Amino acid sequence: MKKSILFIIVCTIANMAYAQQPDTTVVFNKLVHDFGAIVKNDGAQTYSFEFTNKSTLPVTIQKVTTSCGCTTSGWTKEPVAPGAKGYVNVTYNPSGTTTFNKSITVNITGGKPEVFVLRILGKVVEPDTN
Repeated sequence: MKKSILFIIVCTIANMAYAQQPDTTVVFNKLVHDFGAIVKNDGAQTYSFEFTNKSTLPVTIQKVTTSCGCTTSGWTKEPVAPGAKGYVNVTYNPSGTTTFNKSITVNITGGKPEVFVLRILGKVVEPDTN
């Protein structure tokens, strides 16, 4: 019985501490971008995923990881203030003719760490020879 009461007290305190953590949620304009058909000879294509810091604290992008070497990224390096916007630029370099669906993992810190998975997709096509 004493162990049960102690367990309930510990859980209640932990929940109260978690509830008091600042909200560090960011909201992206979208999580998936479809490039559609990309002509192979047109070269690298870039899209900028924009986000807004909806929290009461600054947030910082700590790390961005792409799923393959054909995709590179750049991002807002300085902390993003509450209510301000930041970005993650993603560049896809087409090689061959293929359908692609690549992921970009974004680690954001502020009051609590958050991880977002962005996606780019499309199809690389040969140039029209007509």
